Amino acid sequence: IAARTTVRRIAPTTFTRSMITITEGVEFDTIAREWRCKWSADNDKASLAAAQKALEEVADELKKIDGVKGVTRTVCGGCLDFKVATSLEADKFGAWEEAKFAPEETFLEKLKAIDGITVVETQTFTLMPV
Repeated sequence: IAARTTVRRIAPTTFTRSMITITEGVEFDTIAREWRCKWSADNDKASLAAAQKALEEVADELKKIDGVKGVTRTVCGGCLDFKVATSLEADKFGAWEEAKFAPEETFLEKLKAIDGITVVETQTFTLMPV
């Protein structure tokens, strides 16, 4: 029995939205807001489990933000990082910023109340595929 391979050609993606230029050659169309903290391995990683639960409580709200492109969670077991990044279309980011990145304040307060969570921070940055 001979194997057959089917190849489907997919049209290239075209971006019609204009890019924002930081400097020559550095453009972007996506802005992300990151919430991050350090967790403790103590007590069978209870602080990590609690941080995950806090994220689950706001995840649906994040996914409904106008212009959201994605919500990701990053966990590093070596440096004990817990990070949540919400990326939006650049032209929609300002409205979320005006809304104080809701539900950021609620989520960060939940993190700060968890025993074993330290260094709660935020950062805004741009994203662009290379």
